[in-house]
Amino acid sequence: MDNNSVFFVTEDGENIEFNIIDETKLNGISYILVTDSPQDESGDCYIMKDISSEDEEEANYIFVEDENELNAVFEIFEKMMDEDIEIIK
Repeated sequence: MDNNSVFFVTEDGENIEFNIIDETKLNGISYILVTDSPQDESGDCYIMKDISSEDEEEANYIFVEDENELNAVFEIFEKMMDEDIEIIK
């Protein structure tokens, strides 16, 4: 796996590659902000969280679906982003 990308496996077994924009931690949980588009292009962004245990070698990410959790992490990423990047909820 490339350090700047993560692969998500759908229920149909399809691998989808996401480019990692940034990462952060909140309450001890690791989160990544990813996009489905190549670098320097506009695309949809998603927030994913690491649900793997400490003894697992690779991270296991899922999409954040809880509205309160999503809003809290979204605010952190919004503050971290450069002025050149616009995040629309």
